Amino acid sequence: MTKTNELALRGEKVVMNTYNRFPIAFSHGEGMYVWDMDGKKYLDFVAGIAVNALGYGHKALSKNIAEQAKKLIHVSNLYYTEPQIELAEMLCKYGDFDKVFFCNSGAESIEAVLKLCRKYATMKGKQGRDIITMEHSFHGRTYGAISATGQPKYQAGLDPLLPNIKHVPFNDFSALEASVDENTCAILLEPIQGEGGIHPADVEYLKNVRKLCDEKDIILVFDEIQSGVGRSGELFAYQVFGVKPDAATLAKGLGGGVPIGVLLTTDKVACAFKAGDHASTFGGNSLAASSGVVVLKELFDNGVLENVKIQGAYLKEKLMQLKEKYGIITDIRGMGLIQGIELSTEAGAVVAESIARGLLLVGAGANVVRFVPALIVTKEEIDEAMDILDKVLEKVSK
Repeated sequence: MTKTNELALRGEKVVMNTYNRFPIAFSHGEGMYVWDMDGKKYLDFVAGIAVNALGYGHKALSKNIAEQAKKLIHVSNLYYTEPQIELAEMLCKYGDFDKVFFCNSGAESIEAVLKLCRKYATMKGKQGRDIITMEHSFHGRTYGAISATGQPKYQAGLDPLLPNIKHVPFNDFSALEASVDENTCAILLEPIQGEGGIHPADVEYLKNVRKLCDEKDIILVFDEIQSGVGRSGELFAYQVFGVKPDAATLAKGLGGGVPIGVLLTTDKVACAFKAGDHASTFGGNSLAASSGVVVLKELFDNGVLENVKIQGAYLKEKLMQLKEKYGIITDIRGMGLIQGIELSTEAGAVVAESIARGLLLVGAGANVVRFVPALIVTKEEIDEAMDILDKVLEKVSK
């Protein structure tokens, strides 16, 4: 029995079955590569599902984690810490926000903003507390986040869900406008739908949504949990579209693998939270916050954002070449280093065969293969991935 199989069997006995796991157990990584327990090497274009922004074993991040762990990992949020304040300052500087709330995950950041929107409505004396979200969206697994998610398959068996949440078609402004009434307090959407199949918003759609929210005093929230932290080529995807929300959620890549979540808002909205209205025990602790500082410094000071733009364009070019070669690819969507190919068949076969050949990929819905590599990926690594994918598509197309 291999070491990988042995560990998998141990895991099946004690780890709750909430994932359809691949029969792989990883031991270590370096750069864009990971190795399993038996020494097989994989090129990783999943990056922990858009989490490992700087890849594996990044020197500056690893050094920071070790040094910060010696100094201070955690104290209560009853006190200030320098890493938390520094990270908040950087996020506000590079975005269009005034205040930051720290938590531990994307789902927690969504929970925070759902509460904040309804607190805002209460503060403003608004009649209703309705929140409109999009069909095919994904916002997380906690109760509020799963209620906001516009995919019934994730909600099966969980009734009753959080009330007063409506779902409308994405990129359909007429449908959204028709759903807005005096009870609407917020609109929540992903500027690039991730789990829903890598669907970017239309620019004019976002502009119209922004205008509608301004006219009706509705809070506009962008879920940037997957599209943020440089993945689009800018820190926030909304900066690519040129449409500013009132609040945004971040997580995934911000800590480079260390768990962290963030809600960012303008002062106008932030004032709806008073002391005691919301909290997070571990949110923004020194280890997580200092890791976020390193990630942002790499993005802005060491050329990582520029690399995303260059390599994202190159990745799209290579995917387009494969589309011309294989009729199984019906569409290519996304920007920067969050891209997807839609297939005329289920994505599972392509993902599984790619893994067998040493390339880690992940799906986004039933028939979309997602590409979210670390933001440090090189042209040579993209070439390597595309060579493997070429062989896979040739096989599954027969």
